[in-house]
Amino acid sequence: MDLDDAARLLGELADGGQLVHLARLPTRPARHRSLPLGAQAARALGDRRLWTHQAEAIERLQAGRSVALATGTASGKSLCYQVPIAAAVADDPPGTALLVFPTKALAQDQLRAFAALGVPGLVAATYDGDTGPEARAWIRRHANVLLTNPEMLHTGILPRHERWATFLKRLRFVVVDELHVLRGVFGSHVAHVLRRLRRVCAHYASTPTMAFSSATIGEPGALASILAGLDVAALTDDGSPRGERLVAVWNPPLLDEGTGTRGSAHVETARLVAALAAAGHRTLAFTRSRRATETVAAMVRRALPEGSADAVRAYRGGYLAEERRTIESDLFEGRLRAVVATSALELGIDVGGLDAVVLDGFPGTIASFWQQAGRAGRAQQGALAVLVAGADQLDQWLAGHPAELLSRPPEPAVVNLGNPYVLHPHLACAAYELPLTPADATWWGVDLDEGVRRLVLDDRLRLRDGRAFWAGRGSPAPGIGLRSGWGGEVRIALDDGRLVGTVEPARALRLVHPGAIYLHQGAAYRVRELRLDDRVAVVEPTDDAEDTRPRTESSIRVLSEDRAATVGRARVALGAVEVTSHVVGFQRRDLRSGEWLGVEPLDLPPTVLATRGVWWTVDDEVVAEAGLDAARLPGTLHAVEHAAIGILPLFTICDRWDVGGVSTARQADTGLPTVVIYDGFPGGAGIAELGFAAGERHLRATLDLVAACPCAAGCPSCVQSPKCGNGNEPLDKAGAVALLGAVLA
Repeated sequence: MDLDDAARLLGELADGGQLVHLARLPTRPARHRSLPLGAQAARALGDRRLWTHQAEAIERLQAGRSVALATGTASGKSLCYQVPIAAAVADDPPGTALLVFPTKALAQDQLRAFAALGVPGLVAATYDGDTGPEARAWIRRHANVLLTNPEMLHTGILPRHERWATFLKRLRFVVVDELHVLRGVFGSHVAHVLRRLRRVCAHYASTPTMAFSSATIGEPGALASILAGLDVAALTDDGSPRGERLVAVWNPPLLDEGTGTRGSAHVETARLVAALAAAGHRTLAFTRSRRATETVAAMVRRALPEGSADAVRAYRGGYLAEERRTIESDLFEGRLRAVVATSALELGIDVGGLDAVVLDGFPGTIASFWQQAGRAGRAQQGALAVLVAGADQLDQWLAGHPAELLSRPPEPAVVNLGNPYVLHPHLACAAYELPLTPADATWWGVDLDEGVRRLVLDDRLRLRDGRAFWAGRGSPAPGIGLRSGWGGEVRIALDDGRLVGTVEPARALRLVHPGAIYLHQGAAYRVRELRLDDRVAVVEPTDDAEDTRPRTESSIRVLSEDRAATVGRARVALGAVEVTSHVVGFQRRDLRSGEWLGVEPLDLPPTVLATRGVWWTVDDEVVAEAGLDAARLPGTLHAVEHAAIGILPLFTICDRWDVGGVSTARQADTGLPTVVIYDGFPGGAGIAELGFAAGERHLRATLDLVAACPCAAGCPSCVQSPKCGNGNEPLDKAGAVALLGAVLA
């Protein structure tokens, strides 16, 4: 791709001042390093030369030192563990390797990669929910390289570890791919699964070396060390080559300064993709939802000349596997000009030969931005990446501070090992696998005793001769979902029982209350009945062009304060909180006109969430100096709450839907004007801790965001929220600027 031509094309398309930033990143030459290898490792390497980070990773792994490799896309991370594994299976006795991938598709990709190595004696196999009984038995007897996912390790391998005794006794390497997705509740679950794995391995006298592979992420070594429960060294010095790259930030034109309304990011994305495809540049666009994927792809087809529409495809979850493979093949082999995709094409899939990537909205984190932008230019050719800013707070902050996109370090991710809603179920699983003893403090530290005590009181464990045994029937593992902090799920089904989808119990009252419109794969359903005791929401298809938004009332209690600090003239604290939410009704909106059709009342039970939170308090003196009276204070705090939640992903890997907020002019436990942001998962997912650590940087970014927004009274780009349970009322944008200014003066 000629980057001068690409820059001219962007300039021609920016007819409304949309191009707010354009940076040219130089090429990066490859750095090589030689490494002495055994015959099998050399066979796996073939005629490829090792880049410096690959050589260092292989050297460390072969010496038995665990590593977390976090380098850019197309930097050959897979080879770093394939080479040591190839050497291990050639040992006498032969070693084995276990590779854990977050999705089945990634495991299948790696299976093909191991087969292509052509290493004699290396028998690789995938072991997941699609593996039949006969194949499972064959794999246990013959495979020495096992590719699986966290769920199968949790429910299918560890509870039946006796069947895997020989494999586990010889286990040399454990590979955990896509480290950056192991955060929050999912990461907390996986951390306990890995401790259970290491505990069972110790039972069979093996101590496997661990290799973590990740896209660029903040503090990868710290995250991997917490997940594994051992010291893991981070390798981040990328020795692979990179071609020249243009990075552009594109903001849809401002249509109404008073309301802050901007043009559609979908429309701008489609314009860019169509223009790039028409100019002969193979282009991939990322959107943030399945519906947006189909919408943008349709727009691109309409914008291209007749006869070119077949060269544009959408790609998202919900397609049949055969459809996805066909699209991938057509894209890789140059038969498609453009593909519009969700993040389904982000994780680890090698899309070679692409010229440009267009992001329809910021993907939530700096790490994900570079992961998606790196899909283009993998063959070291010139490449273009364009971020089209959405209307929300984080996107607009980046549009106003575009240099931050290039200079800001990737965000760190956190897990919460002490969350009892995650810890206790895994202790029960561990007791089923092998009775728990005081020696298991090696794996769970000081949390072990309290966890065992609680499980004994709940009659889930029984004590005998100083050991704790599982007291139930069968393994508890199948009842524990790794990707949720909530127990079980609510089924969303049609009258005849056909399953449409599922939702976590605590979110069911907001998403599938009676009368709610539920969207699934582009189809709309109206909820006719919610039976909480049966955990089912009965829905029916609807053609009504409307959507719904719940109205909620929330209150919060501060249960304990763990840490506190001063930020400007505010006090910020971290601790345990209890949130009581009550869905009292829902609003209906006409999708064609945007008109609100009214509020329907609901009579539903409240939900109580015990979690972690970070909160700010200000003295009445600061409120007075900001020029705010009692009437303006609720709207001011509400606006600060919304803006702070919207900008929070800038400091931690999270989504605004992962957290909630409550603002109170006189909070009962603090006695002061208070804004609370809390984790939306029982026991917390570690987000509040990162929010507390960000402290002043978080509040300053919030002030910058609100003060710089050109709207008159507040808009989705500053203080309005799409998830507000009060219909974005009251909101006082000017008050938020005044209060934050007084706090940070």
